[in-house]
Amino acid sequence: MAGQMVEIRWHARGGQGAKTAAMFLAEAVLEKGKYGQGFPEYGPERRGAPMRGYTRIAAEPIRRHCMIERPGIVIVLDPTLLDSPAAGVIAGTDSNTVFIVNTTETPASIGAKIGIKGADVYTVDATGIALDAIGRPIPNMPMIGALLAVDELMTVDELKSALVGLLGSKFSQAVIEGNLAAVERANKELVSA
Repeated sequence: MAGQMVEIRWHARGGQGAKTAAMFLAEAVLEKGKYGQGFPEYGPERRGAPMRGYTRIAAEPIRRHCMIERPGIVIVLDPTLLDSPAAGVIAGTDSNTVFIVNTTETPASIGAKIGIKGADVYTVDATGIALDAIGRPIPNMPMIGALLAVDELMTVDELKSALVGLLGSKFSQAVIEGNLAAVERANKELVSA
């Protein structure tokens, strides 16, 4: 990532934690001396409605303050959004885009749905991991763990330290420990094509 900006677009449904993940990741890289920007795209969404989040990470100050239209990485928390053209999951993507999808399907199956030749597609059962580790189907933190297996924005240990530091006062120790376990598992269980 030396000198270049990483732009990540999150696709989810309201309530799955994409806003939290986009903003948390941007804050977490600050601990490493990098620059981060994370924000959601709001509309008339309610719980369960499609929504987007955005994260930018760079070694230099970020001067851009707009939506991410040509993401380098697309993270999909709800795989049903792949079936909805209105969700815009593949908008602005190309063969250089990396897709990380929360699903039990194979990367080849998801790659066929996406239909972009040459794109790297990864899958992980983040919802299953979240249910096991946290007891709730909120896949956001496992998806960040999976992301770190694809792009070395930070180490898993650095992420876990940031999780404790940034979220420790907002959540119970049990929730924090569950998220730490979920991050670790998703990082190891990510499936590539």
